[in-house]
Amino acid sequence: MNDFIAHILVVDDDDGIRSLVKQYLNENNFLVTTSNSAENAEKKISIIKFDLIVLDIMMAGKSGLDFIKDNKSKIDTPIILLTAKGETKDRVDGLEIGADDYLPKPFEPKELILRIKNILNKTKKNDQKRIIKFDNIKIDLNKLLITKNKNEFKINNTEKIILEKMINNPGKTFSRENIGNLIDLDKERSIDVIITRLRKKIESDPKNPKYLQTLRGAGYVLWIE
Repeated sequence: MNDFIAHILVVDDDDGIRSLVKQYLNENNFLVTTSNSAENAEKKISIIKFDLIVLDIMMAGKSGLDFIKDNKSKIDTPIILLTAKGETKDRVDGLEIGADDYLPKPFEPKELILRIKNILNKTKKNDQKRIIKFDNIKIDLNKLLITKNKNEFKINNTEKIILEKMINNPGKTFSRENIGNLIDLDKERSIDVIITRLRKKIESDPKNPKYLQTLRGAGYVLWIE
C-alpha cells in the first residue's frame, strides 16, 4: 500500500468503463477497488477508508446522487462524479450535496488523473486539525483531552468523533440525525446528553454556551473562529 499514491474506489455499473478506469489508475500508481453498484460501494466504505471515490451518477438501483445523500454525512472522502453529457442539473445537484468535482463522459483518462491529483493535493493541504486552541481552551484530539483554565477534562471516543467533525467544519450546523450517523446512535435524547457533557468541558457557562451552540430546529454548531 505504501507504494501507491492513494486508494481509489471506482463505482460504475458499466463493466467496460470500470475496467478501463481501474487499468489506467493502476498504470498511474493508484490502488483501485471497484464496485458495480452504489449498494455494493456502501458495504465497502463501511470497512475500508478510501482516499477518493470516482462515482457514476446514473446506475441501476441506487443512483450516485442518492449514494452521496445517504453517506456524505458519515464519510469525508472526496468524490468525483462521472456524468453523461447533458446532465447539467445532476452535476449541479451533485456539487450541492457534497461532490467535490465532476467529469462528463466520454472523458480523457489523463484528465481524470489530473482531477484526482488536484483534489488529493488539496486534501493534504487541509489535513484534519487534531489540536486547536481558542480563548482559554485547548482541545487535543490526539490525547483525548480538553484543557480549560488549566483544568483538564478527558473525552471519550464518541465525544472525540463529534468534536473532530465539528472542529474541521466550523460554523456548519449538524442536525441530531447527522450526529447520530457519526456515532451510530439514533436516540435524540442520548445525543443531547452527549452535547451537554461536552459543553461542561468546553464552556465557562454551559447553560449559556458561547461556542457549542444550539440552532433551534436545526441542530448544533461549533463557533471557534
